[in-house]
Amino acid sequence: MANPFVHVELHTGDLAKAKAFYTQLFDWKLEDIANPEGGIPYTMINVGEGTGGGMMTNPAPHAPPHWQAYVGVDDIKASTEKAKSLGATVLQDVMEIGEHGWISVIADPTGAPFALWQGKAGS
Repeated sequence: MANPFVHVELHTGDLAKAKAFYTQLFDWKLEDIANPEGGIPYTMINVGEGTGGGMMTNPAPHAPPHWQAYVGVDDIKASTEKAKSLGATVLQDVMEIGEHGWISVIADPTGAPFALWQGKAGS
């Protein structure tokens, strides 16, 4: 399948409460990972089989808690521009995420947000 969902991420105002809830509900394995100095604490979600994800304190503190879906692409700059040309709004332009890859966040023409992800070689 071309361009599958590759990651889902919870943005929440209460990370500890969310971690306790989802661990008990689904028996997910959570792993806190190191961040660059000043970075937002991040927890990886290992679901076993299927698409995993992560949890973090909401980077937009006034936005409600929500799940963010990521779609894998081969060329994030071209895909971001193509989405824009098709009527999407770019909410976060292409941004590098350490040694892992790049993201952009887009709202489709109906207003539904999603993110694009291009991993770096070996990530």
